[in-house]
Amino acid sequence: MAEDKFPGWHGTTILAVRRNGRVVVAGDGQVSVGPTVMKGTARKVRRLSPGGRDVVVGFAGSTADAFTLLERLEKKLEALPGQMARACVELAKDWRTDKYLRNLEAMLIVTDGVDIFVVTGAGDVLEPEHDVAAIGSGGNYALAAARGLMEGGEDAETIARKAMKIASDICVYTNGNLTVEVLGSDA
Repeated sequence: MAEDKFPGWHGTTILAVRRNGRVVVAGDGQVSVGPTVMKGTARKVRRLSPGGRDVVVGFAGSTADAFTLLERLEKKLEALPGQMARACVELAKDWRTDKYLRNLEAMLIVTDGVDIFVVTGAGDVLEPEHDVAAIGSGGNYALAAARGLMEGGEDAETIARKAMKIASDICVYTNGNLTVEVLGSDA
């Protein structure tokens, strides 16, 4: 977040793990201002169903900004059914070039249960390596933990939950109040 607008605001760890035909997106519930937890049960992972197709989005950053982006993404997904990658690219292009949107402070992880993308206001639409993506204050901790856990034989949801637990033990801006959404085979 822009420190000059919201000094000391921190929070959010969002993690996506893909394994054996399933994608799990997990997000913690903490929003902090400096040393104070303002809310411990925020819900930063959402399921969208544009045109009847499920997409899960996790967001880090300003909530109002993220909801603006979620609305725009949903419209793109409705206009481009079955083309999540293209919808994400179109959103990133708008986000980067539109005078209003370019000031939005957020990041998104988007999945349709097959592909995973990290979308940023810098115009990035990144597909993660190693079937793991993470954003937010504790994102690097969750990413490292999940990548290490991928070496074992556990399923995507178990890996995501364990990695988020590790992140919450390390990052003071991450808690264990998880929202977890699953997409893919048997989901």
